[in-house]
Amino acid sequence: MKGLDGVYERRFGGDIRFRDRMWKVLCGFFQAYVPEDSVVADIGAGYCEFINNVKAKRRIAVDLNADVRKFAGEGVETLVSSSVSMKRIRSGTVDVVFASNFFEHLSREDIAKTMREIRRILGKDGRVLILQPNIRYCYRDYWMFFDHITPLDDRSLSEALELNGFRIIETRPRFLPYTTKGSLPKSVLLLKIYLKIPLLQRLLGRQSFIYAEKI
Repeated sequence: MKGLDGVYERRFGGDIRFRDRMWKVLCGFFQAYVPEDSVVADIGAGYCEFINNVKAKRRIAVDLNADVRKFAGEGVETLVSSSVSMKRIRSGTVDVVFASNFFEHLSREDIAKTMREIRRILGKDGRVLILQPNIRYCYRDYWMFFDHITPLDDRSLSEALELNGFRIIETRPRFLPYTTKGSLPKSVLLLKIYLKIPLLQRLLGRQSFIYAEKI
């Protein structure tokens, strides 16, 4: 079986340019939750689309795949590591943790361990932002990816956060469509329009967005 680099190259390789443009737009939304003087860690950073485009004082890309070093932009630190033990990041030194389409790749045990590790690296009032496929709304296609392990919806993910020392501040059960592999047109303009119309999100959203704070 191919390693992580081969899996993600097959899945996203042809979409890299569009995904980078898409994430520039999405970071316009997420920036409201990320102060520009903060320290941000992107867990499961992959192609680094979020961490390369968000504005912050210090940016850290964490991924088990060593290829993260190739995709990290200028000024982005990289950490090749499992999410359950990010030893190079000192306790209480991060302000915001971001994770996109990540927790479904972990076992339930490792989800809990990762959340506790995120809580460790976050400082007082630290934030975690999660963009996550919501199996309630994408159950027909949730298992289209071979490396998906754990089914999650906004409610189970919120419960896991609360059980591991977080308070839920905001939940959007339906936010983004499930995947760029879907039938929706690949258009940055349409994405900008979509983000401005909550009704479209409630109709087409298959991924949830959760914002929680460390307690």
